[in-house]
Amino acid sequence: MIQAIIFPCNIFSLQEVDFDFQNEYTAAIEVDGFEIYFYDYEQFVRDGILRLNRRPEEKISAVLRGWMLNAELYERFYNFLLERNINLITNPEQYRMMHLFPNVYPLIEQDTPGILVYPECENNSKISLSEIKTKFNRFMIKDFVKSEKGTDFPKFFDSSISEEDFSYWLKVFREYRGKLFTGGFCIKEFVDLRKYGERTNEWRVFYLNGNIISVSKNSGQPDFASEVPKSLIEKYKNLPSPFYTVDYAELSDSNWKILEAGDGQVSGLSDRQDAMAFFRTIQVGA
Repeated sequence: MIQAIIFPCNIFSLQEVDFDFQNEYTAAIEVDGFEIYFYDYEQFVRDGILRLNRRPEEKISAVLRGWMLNAELYERFYNFLLERNINLITNPEQYRMMHLFPNVYPLIEQDTPGILVYPECENNSKISLSEIKTKFNRFMIKDFVKSEKGTDFPKFFDSSISEEDFSYWLKVFREYRGKLFTGGFCIKEFVDLRKYGERTNEWRVFYLNGNIISVSKNSGQPDFASEVPKSLIEKYKNLPSPFYTVDYAELSDSNWKILEAGDGQVSGLSDRQDAMAFFRTIQVGA
């Protein structure tokens, strides 16, 4: 049974929710049975000090709804909370499994584009462009968690790229990600997505304890866009974590692939998702 939800606090007050989570917080307090806690995300990441607005007298089970943490920080966060009688439902090993894509990839390999993994090394000396070109005609550059969106970084590269240009873009990617760069480079096969007008057809599914608790449009696509096949959603409801997300997308040939997977605690809701229904299903799914 999940008894509490933990949100990051406002940067000016430990007693108020982070503005970006106001909608979720408002929904969560309307659902009977949840205790709400705030923590200072900024101070924890910056100084390694965890401040809570209050602590329970007895041990409780909780779900985090907050910003991403790298695997090492999450483990510290998890242990700090345990010392304060708060037991997050996702332990550090489970978080690491879903947060780092190369970890979960072998479990979803059948239904996701291929990848090549290169752990971080000095000067990217172990990354083989010839190996990449042998496996993929087109590919994108990611780290173990995310790609680089919202910048001028290319969406994909093809087999015509030179060693010099490839090295340049690896360096640019590393600079863009900065302190958020995680694990190493993940070279991923690029696939064409089906579009409805200017919108792709992507869906985010939340899973909790083997239950599908939320299936929502995740790319602003129109209502008439095809729905992700139920058989595909059902296929991945027992990955080794209690709370996680899988992102599915329709390809240009109308087949479906998994684009991403992640820890459910740090995965955002879709823009048009009903937050109150989400927290109600967390109660039922738990």
